[in-house]
Amino acid sequence: MSETATMHIDGASRGNPGAAAYAVVLARPGMPVVEEADTIGTASNNVAEYTALVEGLALAVELGVKKVQVFSDSELMVKQMSGVYKVKHEDLRPLYEEACRLRKQFEQVTIAHVRREQNKRADAIGNDALDGKPRKRGAAFLPSPLAGEGKTKTNVDDAGVRADAIQCLADAAKHWAANGVAKLPPEAVWEQLWSLLDEAGVLKKKKAK
Repeated sequence: MSETATMHIDGASRGNPGAAAYAVVLARPGMPVVEEADTIGTASNNVAEYTALVEGLALAVELGVKKVQVFSDSELMVKQMSGVYKVKHEDLRPLYEEACRLRKQFEQVTIAHVRREQNKRADAIGNDALDGKPRKRGAAFLPSPLAGEGKTKTNVDDAGVRADAIQCLADAAKHWAANGVAKLPPEAVWEQLWSLLDEAGVLKKKKAK
């Protein structure tokens, strides 16, 4: 039985509508994380969010993924894809239909809503793309204490870092209790914790000791 991959996606629009980009962070068990982010011209935030889903699913298909858990901070898109909301805007319908078509190529696809702070990596690379630093399909991202070396970090106090990490674990525990581990693979929680520690500068601090 194939293992479940996790995918964080995000769409950004500066102006809504305005300059827009999508971002995908795909993690497969035991393999390097793959990131993709690029601009899509002028579009609304919702179009950017759907584009991220379509491009993310296409990437997963290309890489042979059979089961994937998708995380997005777009409540509208998640509820439309789950059938709770109807797709009313015509500019979203082609993307919605393409996402539905791609979803049929997997053994299992689940799409869950997360808070924006739990989607930091996808948000960051989407904004990087808008700033002229896209990540093309197939580029690998290897989380490590050296990630981001040379960049200026905004460090928060230790209490804030601990609070964020505890909240991340508490949210995961609640999700596991309600839905089981299969619905939220531990790898996804690890990615979130790593992102919190890396962005807070904790990993860099420890390396300097």
